[in-house]
Amino acid sequence: MGMESHCIAALCALVTHLLVASFVQSAADSVTFSIANYGLKGTEDEDITKAFSVAWKAACSSTSPSKLIVPKGTYVLRQVVFEGPCKAPLELQVHGTIKAPEDPSDFIEKAGWISFQRIDRFALVGNGTFDGQGSTAWSQNDCHKTGECNKLPINIRFNFITNGLVQDITSLNSKLFHINVLGCNNLTFSRVNIKAPEDSPNTDGIHIGRSKNINITDSVMSTGDDCISMGRGSENIAIERVKCGPGHGISVGSLGRYTKEEPVSGIIVRNCTFFNTDNGVRVKTWMSSEKAIATGLYFQDIAVVNVSNPVVIDQEYCPYNHCKAKKPSQVKLSNISFRNIHGTSSTQMAMKLACSSGVPCENVEISDIDIKYTGSDGDSMSDCTNVSPKIFGKQYPSPCVAANSSS
Repeated sequence: MGMESHCIAALCALVTHLLVASFVQSAADSVTFSIANYGLKGTEDEDITKAFSVAWKAACSSTSPSKLIVPKGTYVLRQVVFEGPCKAPLELQVHGTIKAPEDPSDFIEKAGWISFQRIDRFALVGNGTFDGQGSTAWSQNDCHKTGECNKLPINIRFNFITNGLVQDITSLNSKLFHINVLGCNNLTFSRVNIKAPEDSPNTDGIHIGRSKNINITDSVMSTGDDCISMGRGSENIAIERVKCGPGHGISVGSLGRYTKEEPVSGIIVRNCTFFNTDNGVRVKTWMSSEKAIATGLYFQDIAVVNVSNPVVIDQEYCPYNHCKAKKPSQVKLSNISFRNIHGTSSTQMAMKLACSSGVPCENVEISDIDIKYTGSDGDSMSDCTNVSPKIFGKQYPSPCVAANSSS
């Protein structure tokens, strides 16, 4: 497993290098467009929807590589889709702060605030901020009642992007997820900053689905939900040097909610740090789930600081008790490793591997774990169900003893 994980990380690092190099080369010969040349008045909180849309069409139609600039300033942008295909590589530089409308009723349901889609060779860069102004919407979030979380807009959607780079941007106070990645291939996020309060519901940092060759590096995420989550069809995902907290950690899943989910494979999370999060590294599948597969999940060189649940496999996931039946998960988990995970837990249960009694986990490896409980009512503990992990190196707490559930 170790060699495979290093190969995945090395491949994604190479992809990142090549993407940056290609955009730098394109920028040298690019044609520059600025939204300032498309009817802006230069006022504070100016609505740039029309100017931005017209400038995008001009840049996307350029047969030479283009550079589209949003200059410094504070703007308002209504719900919009920036669509390709474009005729040449396009680099969007955002230097200002772009605000979403505050009122959730200004948005079409089940859509994003800003969507970039069907573009090849696209870069979003420039130290800009996308402010979702989500505080007015969080009180309207009814996911806990309905089990559906798609009524509020996601800050930024990337749909069917190939060979893309997102670098140095900030997503602030999204109404729902900050960033959603769907149907993408070869997309890198580097030095991305995501900010939302701990009590902002369902404000996941980056959610990935049905995408492959996605790289997330050198980023800082503070959210009210998962910093990063990987859903069905996530393949060859490398996450490195990410700082997460507060939030719910980095998760594979949840999986198994829908029929015929695409397999998840080739996930590596390494050199990441978690501060005061609900979870550290986690794999979660729905109870009473549909059949699905997740394999090749590698978590290594992880630091946890006052984390409630540092290491988790949860195949009894059922948020808000919305499961129709209490049957074992049918998601098959295999080839999973937790290596060199160290730090402190705010609860005694430092490691809990709760696999399915229907399809027990296979080939799980635990190596060099050192997680201390910060409380005063005992030592840190580990617990295993329906899994017989392979144990290597130092183990604190003592490695969990394999057990089978009676369900």
